[in-house]
Amino acid sequence: MSLGSEKPMDVFGGRWQDYVDKIREGFHSVVTDEDWTVLCGDISWGMSLEESLPDFQFINELPGKKIILKGNHDYWWSTAKKTDRFFEENGLDTISILHNNSFVYEDRYAICGTRGWFYEEEADPHHEKILKRECIRLEASINSGGEMEKIVFLHYPPKYSAYECAEILEILKKHSIRHCYYGHIHSKACSSAFNGEYNGTMFRLISADYLNFVPFKVL
Repeated sequence: MSLGSEKPMDVFGGRWQDYVDKIREGFHSVVTDEDWTVLCGDISWGMSLEESLPDFQFINELPGKKIILKGNHDYWWSTAKKTDRFFEENGLDTISILHNNSFVYEDRYAICGTRGWFYEEEADPHHEKILKRECIRLEASINSGGEMEKIVFLHYPPKYSAYECAEILEILKKHSIRHCYYGHIHSKACSSAFNGEYNGTMFRLISADYLNFVPFKVL
């Protein structure tokens, strides 16, 4: 979203033209106030919580409960405590963040996840440190779900074209994760996204433009 900044997504053309209306219409076409929707990162172009407020307000008004995780463009991201306080102070009562935690759905499923890491960032000198931290966060999120069946959401794909993030894939295999959903991939790159089973886990791309802005029904 970019309602509070000067970086409209419409500049990307294609399916992003009139994307705000498409998001609103897509949500209202399939989501009810009783549903939960997980947004896999890149929530706002805003550089701070305050600058991102118009985007959060738009999301807050969409039907149902929204769970959001961090994407590589979410520069507004702060501590969980500060973000929760900001949401409360601004009446954003339908949005929660997924960060070192999990959410129980229907007393049966644990919604887990983190940002993850991706090959395009490997040139960063802090690559190994960041990847290790993301693995720790994913483990913490999964472990917080106890004995319930875990559904994992990531921003970065752990498997894309010929690339595999072995560390993330190993965690998914270790915990027998049956379903993993991810974002980050857009436009023409979607043709190289991996949708299918690998090591017992079903992977699916759910980025907004890939789904034509209509939320995908997980359960």
